[in-house]
Amino acid sequence: MVKEGDILKELFPAGIFITLIFNIAGFFIMGYDKKMAGKGKWRIPEKTLIIISVSGGAVGVMLGMKHFRHKTRHALFVYGMPFLVLFNLAVFFYIYRFLL
Repeated sequence: MVKEGDILKELFPAGIFITLIFNIAGFFIMGYDKKMAGKGKWRIPEKTLIIISVSGGAVGVMLGMKHFRHKTRHALFVYGMPFLVLFNLAVFFYIYRFLL
């Protein structure tokens, strides 16, 4: 019989990979949105950026904010991204510590 903890241990590396993908995507999406903003073209909805952040990509979005100097005047991003980074870390460590 397979234990629940064993399944989680097998899925944990996949979770790390997915989180890494979300962070890389978040970083580059911030750069793309900044580029489109400068051209006055279609933009990535803020809701999409928040969904990526909540899904584990907050570090990438925040690094993209800093690197591309994008959304740095929006209170939702200035205060929300550090909170979401802490939230992502808390979820990661909860899963690592208590479920594995």
